[in-house]
Amino acid sequence: MKVIKRNGEEVAFDLSKIINAIRAANKEVEAIHQLNDAQIEAIADVIYRKIENMTHVIHVEDIQDMVETGIMEMRGYEVAQKYVRYRYKRELTRKSNTTDNGILSLIDNLNEEVNQENSNKNPVINSTQRDYMAGEVSKDLTRRMLLPPDIVQAHEAGIIHFHDSDYFAQKEHNCDLINLEDMLQNGTVISETLIEKPHSFFTACNVTTQIVAQVASNQYGGQTFTLAHLAPFVDVSRQKIRKEVIEERTEAGDSLDESVVEKVVAHRLRSEIKSGIQTIQYQLITLMTCNGQAPFVTVFMYLDEVPEGRTRDDLAMIIEEFLIQRMQGVKNEKGIWITPAFPKLIYVLDEDNITEGSKYWDLTVLAAKCTAKRMVPDYISAKVMRELKKGDVYPCMGCRSFPTVEDGVCNPDGSRKYYGRFNQGVVTINLVDVACSSQGDMDRFWTILEERLELCHRALRCRHERLLGTKSDVAPILWQHGALARLKKGEKIDKLLYDGYSTISLGYAGLCEMCVRMLGTTHTTPEGRSFSLQVMQKLNDKCAEWKAAEHISYSVYGTPMESTTYKFAKCLQKRFGIIKGVTDKNYITNSYHVHVTEHIDAFDKLKFEADFQKLSPGGAISYVEVPNMQDNIEAVLSVMKCIYDNIVYAELNTKSDYCEVCGYDGEIQVVSDDDGKLVWECPNCGNRDQNQMFVARRTCGYIGTQFWNQGRTQEIKERVLHLSNHKLEEVTSGEEAPAGATAAV
Repeated sequence: MKVIKRNGEEVAFDLSKIINAIRAANKEVEAIHQLNDAQIEAIADVIYRKIENMTHVIHVEDIQDMVETGIMEMRGYEVAQKYVRYRYKRELTRKSNTTDNGILSLIDNLNEEVNQENSNKNPVINSTQRDYMAGEVSKDLTRRMLLPPDIVQAHEAGIIHFHDSDYFAQKEHNCDLINLEDMLQNGTVISETLIEKPHSFFTACNVTTQIVAQVASNQYGGQTFTLAHLAPFVDVSRQKIRKEVIEERTEAGDSLDESVVEKVVAHRLRSEIKSGIQTIQYQLITLMTCNGQAPFVTVFMYLDEVPEGRTRDDLAMIIEEFLIQRMQGVKNEKGIWITPAFPKLIYVLDEDNITEGSKYWDLTVLAAKCTAKRMVPDYISAKVMRELKKGDVYPCMGCRSFPTVEDGVCNPDGSRKYYGRFNQGVVTINLVDVACSSQGDMDRFWTILEERLELCHRALRCRHERLLGTKSDVAPILWQHGALARLKKGEKIDKLLYDGYSTISLGYAGLCEMCVRMLGTTHTTPEGRSFSLQVMQKLNDKCAEWKAAEHISYSVYGTPMESTTYKFAKCLQKRFGIIKGVTDKNYITNSYHVHVTEHIDAFDKLKFEADFQKLSPGGAISYVEVPNMQDNIEAVLSVMKCIYDNIVYAELNTKSDYCEVCGYDGEIQVVSDDDGKLVWECPNCGNRDQNQMFVARRTCGYIGTQFWNQGRTQEIKERVLHLSNHKLEEVTSGEEAPAGATAAV
């Protein structure tokens, strides 16, 4: 049995500490009011049995509550009074400095929750610890001085989640859709150094990686750039190489036959594209920003984003090289080819690449092979997106946060503007808590939901108002030099916070468990689906109401919970106990997703979740869990075609693990150790040393490789496959259309 201390350290449960604490309080009262040894041991025994039957790790504060209750039940009122006073004095002492213990536990790597808060941050290295230490101070300031007490209390109780409070003290925002075209074509400034328009594709790639690193160091979320903005530089290099080849051959007296020149130019150009993409891949993987992690960067691949003809063919060459290199992977320190976490890739499916025989079909097949091997790219359906986004197709600002469609936010040519926009931040409502608080009463549910949404609204206003008054000088790369805007020195960013230029996100979590608590069934049933869609519509209606009143672009957002899923689960168990199908896990379901344990066919899952994704205009992503599909690319392509026909944005979750002890290349398993803690184990040799294995899993849109907290690990362990081997045979044999009926997995 494990206990979480106040500093976040996870330790073994020690019954003697309970007995000693009661005895200490017992000695403080007169003999006539004291408990005897049998009573003290009885209290401890009851507490032990309660903790033993719990399915989650308990917090020390919960144990102390049990001690108080136990003493009172033994009618030791005077002893209980002494115990309560002792706790109060200790609490006052701790509140006088809320950061010391937290920081010390970080330095000593004792804080279990923080250590596994982010599956792409190594908590051991100095830069990560420095960022976490600064975060502890920022969270302390935020709790005590910057946020209203009721919002802090709601956050700590898991009623809402105020995301990234460790960055709130500084005036930073969430994620960006970089205007790389402006920065490359018109020049930019990096660290007070003028960077002019690149004169080659390779230089453009190099500058791009520098821009990404600078952007990542000036905000706390993800960022996205498109390869379409690099495509024009292929022809810049082509013309430059052609000139050099003609000069070289003329000087050497070689033939200037056009076909020969073209072959040489094409060969050298391909080599430069390879070097340029390699620069992006390796620099983005090896770069480490000031917060101790590689930039959370997404690369967008959309052929129709550039004009048809040579530029589009050049973009196809860039995408092809990116996929080839990503499929190969990167070597770790021991020389083993592994799956890198970044950059995340998004490939757009459209008419010219989705059907066999279409112009870029071979590129789509390559993307399918890459997904089967390395879990990326993910896929956007241009067809469905155009239907939902007024004819536009564009990328998210990071892993899933999409800009809203705004007719009043335009490029110089009058088209709607997307590049250069950003997100102000996120506050997430715990829908499971709303359902549990209403005790299944539908009228109470809607009343409490209204109250909680207003609480989220006020919390989002805090995020917005924290950014008001920010001067462009705080992050010149963002506000002055083109990544997001071209403001003057000293100019405030306020105008970018209104009228749709930026978004602000109302996140939500646990739609599935909410439905189970209210109706006794998941949202995949007709009754559950209807109720859940009503709730989603309510969230959208509130965002529209706030937006109309304040001219701030509120938008509903399917929260990519990582550590939050564990926190919400623990808070729910503390507040409501264990409710089957609702609070009996160490995690709650991400946004609108079908529960990870529910058996549903991949094609049905994508079609079902499409209706909910429509009601998450601020961002969402769906996934299907699949087995190793490297030998069944036809099945991957079938899933991709289903995505194209049904849903805006989706991904395939396969496995990409490696055991360094025995060389096993397959799926590393999650098992329970002797203490009941979930650990990773090689099924071939039994290795459980995380330092001698590589595990990659998709947990929040991005791929994670630094392992996860116990709640997320349980969620990963319990995921069922959405494509069985039988189903794969049906799909690839043509016995069933890609959008077929549900099949047992």
